[in-house]
Amino acid sequence: MDLCDLELVIFDLDGVLTRTADVHAAAWKEMFDRFLAELGQREGRSFEPFDARSDYRRHVDGKPRYDGVRDFLRARGVELPDGDPDDPPERETVCGLGNRKNRFFLRRLERDGVEVYRDAERLVDRLKRSGVRVAIASASRNCSAVLEAAGLRDLFEAELDGVQAAALGLAGKPAPDVFLEVARQLGVDPGRAAIVEDSLAGVAAGRRGGFGCVVGVDRGEQSAALRDAGADVVVRDLAELAPAALELDPPSALLHFEEIEAQLGGRLPALLLDYDGTLTEIVERPEDAVLAEDVRELLRELTGHCPVVIASGRDREAAEELIGVAELGYIGSHGFDIAGPAGTGIRKEVASECLEALDAAERELRARLQSIAGSQVERKKFSVAVHFRRVRGEERRAEVRKAVEDILSRHPQLAKGLGHEVLELLPRVDWDKGRAVLWLLEALQLDPARFCPVYLGDDVTDEHAFEALRARGIGIVVKEESRPTAASYSLRDPREVAHWLHELLDSLRGAVH
Repeated sequence: MDLCDLELVIFDLDGVLTRTADVHAAAWKEMFDRFLAELGQREGRSFEPFDARSDYRRHVDGKPRYDGVRDFLRARGVELPDGDPDDPPERETVCGLGNRKNRFFLRRLERDGVEVYRDAERLVDRLKRSGVRVAIASASRNCSAVLEAAGLRDLFEAELDGVQAAALGLAGKPAPDVFLEVARQLGVDPGRAAIVEDSLAGVAAGRRGGFGCVVGVDRGEQSAALRDAGADVVVRDLAELAPAALELDPPSALLHFEEIEAQLGGRLPALLLDYDGTLTEIVERPEDAVLAEDVRELLRELTGHCPVVIASGRDREAAEELIGVAELGYIGSHGFDIAGPAGTGIRKEVASECLEALDAAERELRARLQSIAGSQVERKKFSVAVHFRRVRGEERRAEVRKAVEDILSRHPQLAKGLGHEVLELLPRVDWDKGRAVLWLLEALQLDPARFCPVYLGDDVTDEHAFEALRARGIGIVVKEESRPTAASYSLRDPREVAHWLHELLDSLRGAVH
């Protein structure tokens, strides 16, 4: 996936940007083991040491320091008075033990220094170059010291740490307060921001805050737990969020048509086209996106010269009915439903096991959103789309996003997809338009020496196809505004798409003669 389609990315620090999670875990273990051993000797308790993996993740990771002390001790059946943040490290209070842990941490930090995750540093740099704002929200009271030691201090537009959170009276993770405060300070709607977290508490906080995307970073072995906590996607390396160098303003496919012909090198194009926003204008109501008759005839003529496939977010059958050209291949529901051109017998459906969850989510969404004017729930076979383009007022739009998040939390089989003022509930499987396109090209048995894939699309989901075809085909993004894309060329709108397709048809006719 690519975070460059959002306005803001908020990073956690420990375990995401810096390898300080291990230092924290060791400091927690040193503090708790000494305390528990002394307590056991005084009270005749058996000594069970702090586990730097499981206890750290379950009880303290991502939380404010004193909350971590309190939660772990409660799990061991130990109650201590809270005390005061100024308690010395020797005092046996929640705050005293927290301050003792911090002393151990600072000693280790001074002795061993800070290791920066280079994948994170590269991602931050790439986001900033793409115009995406970046910030930090950490429960650590040592955030500033760690950033300074790591040489990362000047990279972020905003920084909110445990000291500031306490001064503002913000609840710690898994409450979403710190993330929401950063978004508020920067004036960004949470729905247009992403959270990047390695802790279960942090992922849960991002989910509760209604953020547009919550990324779980699995630096260990907790991928399933991060997904269960609410991560939209889990990665082991942040390079997965920046799969290729992207273009901000790729050159015009019309002005560089001869260059594209040269890249084809005498091969026929295998033409793949998105529908909404590519062949038709984006409209407020999806049912109003009707294909112009001259474009329909253009597609029909192109099928006489090369393979043509529609790759749409719409239901495959709905796309077939709208376009009405049997000679086309159709990829529907963002790749979950595939059919080759008439007569080929090519068919594939992905994630049929998720249909019951989609049925239930559709019912819940319709009931939840019926009172929000302008919202529209559109059921497709393999997804449920929630359109909010016509919803007036940011508060009401936030209600739509909250409803989607709540219902997603009850259906772990489903994941969230983002589009142009639309949220979609999709099967949580490793499949997208890019994988669907590659599968269909192989099923059609198109010899790469004779055919070159050419993909045209406008949406975020089309970026998966641009990425998949980057090394073996040509991507053309349809957009008026500047935004990073994996496509090599661009067209401004569906009118330019039709013009370009006419140019291609004339070229193919000339090649025949």
